[in-house]
Amino acid sequence: MADNPFASVPHEPGAPKPDAIVKADHVHRHFGGLTAVDVEHFEVQRHAITALIGPNGAGKSTFFNLLTGFDKPQTGEWQFNGHSLVGTSPAKVARAGKVRTFQLTKALNRMTVIENMRLGAADQGGENFFKALVPPTWRTREKDITVRAEALLKRFKLWEKRDDYAGSLSGGQRKLLEMARALMSEPEMIMLDEPMAGVNPALTESLLDHIVELKNEGVTVLFVEHDMHMVRRISDWVVVMAEGRIIAEGPPDTVMSNPAVQDAYLGAHHDTDLSEIDATEEGK
Repeated sequence: MADNPFASVPHEPGAPKPDAIVKADHVHRHFGGLTAVDVEHFEVQRHAITALIGPNGAGKSTFFNLLTGFDKPQTGEWQFNGHSLVGTSPAKVARAGKVRTFQLTKALNRMTVIENMRLGAADQGGENFFKALVPPTWRTREKDITVRAEALLKRFKLWEKRDDYAGSLSGGQRKLLEMARALMSEPEMIMLDEPMAGVNPALTESLLDHIVELKNEGVTVLFVEHDMHMVRRISDWVVVMAEGRIIAEGPPDTVMSNPAVQDAYLGAHHDTDLSEIDATEEGK
């Protein structure tokens, strides 16, 4: 495959990718008379960083929830690695190799950082009632899990917080913890819902570096973000949603100059650069 897997991909909504790890078709989700998601076709290229952007109410987080089993659509089909995940629970989606983080972090505040990390690992024999009664069947696995957890805490610069309660961490540190915990299951793909929201500039730089490092390690990344500087900096491909639909796709600079995207964000004010949009804007 060429160095740039997107070289031959058309810059249009629903464009097919050379090696798609995720495919979705005819995904529709409405709440009463409100259509939250109406996606005809969507693909995510393997081993790349794809940004999902759009104005408030575009349906991005709802789409994330549908693809990861946290919500159910009225219609639609989607696949991960060629296998359908329709009707699959979030736990089984994660075991299949696709994990996610949330805009509002889900750390268990009354457990320590290292305990939170251990919870993210798969294949824990001690969680089985009968195996739990026979320690030799799970102790080796528990040691392996702890070794991986400690390595990730060092990588994410949370080692000194190892034995602190997760509730004592700052907002940025919780983002780091959630990303590190997601990696405990050694996923093929990670979906990040506004990973930079509420994070100070110093930790933002750290998070960006970690996301790029994930790609370098072969992990596929799909993330929602509002800070256009960050999107431009790390994304290989950008998908734009508005009013539940995908309205544009392409490389960051191409998408930012797309009139349909400018209309979605700014109405008729095309003289405003998208990178000037408030980075703290929140959307779904």
